[in-house]
Amino acid sequence: MSYSGYKSLVVRAEDRIAWVTIDNPPVNTVDATLAGDLKAFADEVASDEDVAVIVFQSADPEFFSAHADFAWSFDPSTLMALADPEADPALNPLQQLNERVRTLPQVTIAKLRGYARAGGAELATAADMRFAAADRTWLSHPESLMGIFPGGGGTQYLNRLVGRARALEIVLGAELFDTSVAERYGWINRAVPDEHLDAFVDAFARRIAVLPEGVAAAAKEALDAAEASGPVPGLAEEAAAHAKVYPSPGDVVHRLRVLMDHGGQTREGELRLERLLESIPWAHRS
Repeated sequence: MSYSGYKSLVVRAEDRIAWVTIDNPPVNTVDATLAGDLKAFADEVASDEDVAVIVFQSADPEFFSAHADFAWSFDPSTLMALADPEADPALNPLQQLNERVRTLPQVTIAKLRGYARAGGAELATAADMRFAAADRTWLSHPESLMGIFPGGGGTQYLNRLVGRARALEIVLGAELFDTSVAERYGWINRAVPDEHLDAFVDAFARRIAVLPEGVAAAAKEALDAAEASGPVPGLAEEAAAHAKVYPSPGDVVHRLRVLMDHGGQTREGELRLERLLESIPWAHRS
């Protein structure tokens, strides 16, 4: 497999490991470009028997992936245009994409540095495992501050990792989680000192890559059976619930336009996104 021609991904495959580096400036937003590249990569790698492990990482040490493209709130048709005709039609395009990642036959690892929010956090949570640079990684689901909630699989993936009560805390509290709390909650597997993260993930991926053929895939199949056979059961319900708040009403869209005017999806604004969102009053409360 060549794994070339992507606009927002750099893929290096060697020793049965595919290193997938997200490079979509300025903040690795999950936009049409990145979503298209991720789908194309997933379609290609799914049949590659020479790849046993996939590591998702970022070219930007400050952002693993900021979130989904805010432009989709202004024109929902641009998101729906990404619908996959081969996927479950009951799911929205981001759910379809993240399920393609989650159900890959290879072992998938998200190596996290910087901010992973909303759609970026969902992408990381769709991977089999997450290892993060201690004190250099922050996760958040600030969607409630945007008048929605995680709708790309986030509620279902979170619930399976951290439990219902903590998932509600994450979704409704909309706060940044540092690695110490994220690790304690089970959102990430382990926080590793930043200077050791690359070597740790490399060694871990290589241990899996040299296992006898079929062992890792069979282990994934058995472990998945403990939770659900086939797709995550509640994704269609998440999609139906998300349709109650997206496309967003006019006052919420206006709020996001104000956010964009004050630095949304710029590097400076994204470093303080939760505080920036909280500074914009809700129109129906004024």
